[in-house]
Amino acid sequence: MNAARTPAVMLQGTGSDVGKSLLVAGLARAYSRRGLTVRPFKPQNMSNNAAVTPDGGEIGRAQALQARACGVAPNVHMNPILLKPQTDMGSQVVVQGKVYTTAKARDYYQLKAELLPKALDSFERLSEEADLVLIEGAGSPAEVNLRAGDIANMGFAEAADLPVVLAADIERGGVIASLVGTWQVLEPEERSRLKGYVINKFRGDPTLFDSALEIIADHTGLPSLGVLPWFEAAGQLPAEDAVALERAAADRAGSGPRPIRIAVPRLGRIANFDDLDPLKSETDVEVVFVQRGQPLPGDADLILLPGSKTTIADLKQFRAEGWDIDLLAHMRRGGRVLGLCAGYQMMGRSISDPDGIEGPPETIPGLGLLDLETVLAGDKALHEANGMERTTGQPVYGYEMHMGRTQGAGLARPMLDLGGRADGAISADGLAMGCYLHGLFAGDAFRTAFLAQFRKGREAGLAYETQVERTLDQLADHLEAHMDLDRLLEIARTR
Repeated sequence: MNAARTPAVMLQGTGSDVGKSLLVAGLARAYSRRGLTVRPFKPQNMSNNAAVTPDGGEIGRAQALQARACGVAPNVHMNPILLKPQTDMGSQVVVQGKVYTTAKARDYYQLKAELLPKALDSFERLSEEADLVLIEGAGSPAEVNLRAGDIANMGFAEAADLPVVLAADIERGGVIASLVGTWQVLEPEERSRLKGYVINKFRGDPTLFDSALEIIADHTGLPSLGVLPWFEAAGQLPAEDAVALERAAADRAGSGPRPIRIAVPRLGRIANFDDLDPLKSETDVEVVFVQRGQPLPGDADLILLPGSKTTIADLKQFRAEGWDIDLLAHMRRGGRVLGLCAGYQMMGRSISDPDGIEGPPETIPGLGLLDLETVLAGDKALHEANGMERTTGQPVYGYEMHMGRTQGAGLARPMLDLGGRADGAISADGLAMGCYLHGLFAGDAFRTAFLAQFRKGREAGLAYETQVERTLDQLADHLEAHMDLDRLLEIARTR
């Protein structure tokens, strides 16, 4: 062991969506409570759910949650390479918080050689301020066809000389095969980095899995660091990937005689959908993600147009689904519409992309709900903001993350006052409103006042930020009870 190096361990998954992000968040909170200075790190992430850092950069939303679990502000070095998909074949590449380029999948592989040093630079910067660095892989090291130039899993582990622990999801089935198979396809020097594994999302009697642990040990020689029971409260923490939106059209069924129904069209490149998490956490709110081929529900109280990574393409999809017709019918019935960021842009009279930032240069009509025009040009807005929402008079806070400048007569009726700067717009009849502020609903006072118009005398008692903190503590307790954290720390210290 090199005594000069900060203890660190890399958590890699046997597949995507096995729970790596939440495991790192829970471990970060657990070790922080033990008095260690902990930092989360993910060399390469792919997500359109991003967070703004205090210094005006952007990183994956999961790393922002992990930073919160450590009790520190998010930092661009926690996720130095962020890929934000724009099409099925290409992504915007964000490096150390700033847009670096846009690349198709095949071209991106040519970039990896120049991006690895940047990832290592960020890792070293975090290591200098930490007692322990928890590194999260992306996807799976079993994707050996992508091993050449890898900077997300074993390629980074090798470059930074890291021990690795595998995480596997038993809920999917085939967990023995996923662990043994991952071990089998790795090269001998990569296998030597594996120091153990953890089974995630177990339901039932864990003693029934004892024989499986023996089988895994016989084939790999790896020790188990824990069989983690299903953690029910995981849904109360922000989800990073759109995979979560594919599981069900209705994420939360409200309680009471009739929940407040908020319909959200499932745009192809939906972004920053964690804006909806505080709403989903309300016991009398039902957030319905409307999938392709389905109409916007006629009984919705609110239609919420979310963020998007490709505003024009998603607006075209919106029309192709006939949702624009459903939206107008909703408003004729007195229904309300709220647009956030790209959704706000869609509500105007037109959207122009003269420089081809998102795709071919073009101008298309907007939905015409607000008297505004948006041009996708200029520098990307990336900053935190706070102020007041004008219709309720309640404080709001969050961040802006968008391309484009919006102008028009509709700005004379702004939705927000952000420290003396107006943002957003409200229609003359008050039924349509929108703004650029992400995280709008995290503030309890505004969310309660906004929902009051639908509650018909009911009151809410949810304290969302308190709930997130409580859930992180519960997750840490969960890992302390079912995972060998002492042994994991020993593994990190062998680096």
